[in-house]
Amino acid sequence: MFTVSLIAAPAKANLESALLDGLARMWAGSGPRWLDPGIAAEFDIAQRPDDAETVWAELQAAGIDLAIQPAGGRRKSILLADMDSTMIGQECIDELADMAGVGPRVAAITARAMNGELDFNAALTERVALLQGLPETVIAEVLDQRITMAPGGEVLVATMRAHGGYAALVSGGFTAFTGPVAARLGFDEDRANTLLARDGLLTGEVAQPILGREAKVAALHRISAARGVTPDAVIAVGDGANDLGMLQRAGCGVALHAKPAVAAQARVRINHGDLTALLYLQGYRAADFVTG
Repeated sequence: MFTVSLIAAPAKANLESALLDGLARMWAGSGPRWLDPGIAAEFDIAQRPDDAETVWAELQAAGIDLAIQPAGGRRKSILLADMDSTMIGQECIDELADMAGVGPRVAAITARAMNGELDFNAALTERVALLQGLPETVIAEVLDQRITMAPGGEVLVATMRAHGGYAALVSGGFTAFTGPVAARLGFDEDRANTLLARDGLLTGEVAQPILGREAKVAALHRISAARGVTPDAVIAVGDGANDLGMLQRAGCGVALHAKPAVAAQARVRINHGDLTALLYLQGYRAADFVTG
């Protein structure tokens, strides 16, 4: 048995009953269940349809996300999340680089690294080197003036924790950012790289070992083992190539507004919905959401 989830962008709320009912009939599904009228609904089917990718592409053109998952075990007990361009709207290193006057150069490297065109560790080392001499105080300025929380993030974390879940922020970015972001969004823990500084200035170096793709996979296994569950109990979300390992090993790995090379390899792709899509994918109704 499989569950089909259809999710629209909350701001558009353009998921219509006619489309939902028609797809459920075409795939011989159960009666649809609305999770949030106009935004999210689901129904069950006996087997994965052969035309799923074709229908997915058609729905994408209409601004609707489609996911098909095994019906059992959808409700997860651990959230493992990337930070940059996932839980926040920016890439922190790009913002620091802009303040250092090397923004375009660093942003170009970031884009290629996140799409899997460059080795993550080497690309991070190269970008951090360009920050040498930047005052540490700039980090607080960037946090205050440039970093915004991604829509739905606070509700996602609060709702999962209210239902007994554990939330970990695991980033290839920097602890100077993950600490404040994790605290603001309510994460239980955060892990990231450490920018090195001396006499109040960034040295252009990052502490070793670098937390990259394999470190995120290791974190998935460590956190799930510590909670007494398997990786199947994890829902992971990210957008970059360094997230692919954890997305592929988690029970539900969600590529959220991801780079093309990442989306192409992910089992679940959310291109229109926000972070609350991760709750709908688990069968939560909007009435279950924890806000404020």
